[in-house]
Amino acid sequence: MTNDLGGTLKREYEGGATIADLAHQHGLTYYRTRTLLLATGVTLRQEGPRTPTAPLGMVNAYEGGATIHEVAATFGCSYGVTRRMLLAANVTLRPKGQRL
Repeated sequence: MTNDLGGTLKREYEGGATIADLAHQHGLTYYRTRTLLLATGVTLRQEGPRTPTAPLGMVNAYEGGATIHEVAATFGCSYGVTRRMLLAANVTLRPKGQRL
């Protein structure tokens, strides 16, 4: 039964379900669900909130010479979120304080 359950958990997890959702649905603990998923070879997704995609124009603003602080203010984001969005968009960041 564990193999069948592991396969079911794997399919549901790869379909987008969270570990917490699966544990609740199948009457398992979070830890047991995670252990079963790992035993099936699943690569676990990142925990916690994901960095949102950079809004249209953010990358161009930075690559056009604006600082991260300026881009953050323009798009209404914090410095940290703006930096993470730029990195997620594969932007090479300039050294601090350097403009184009």
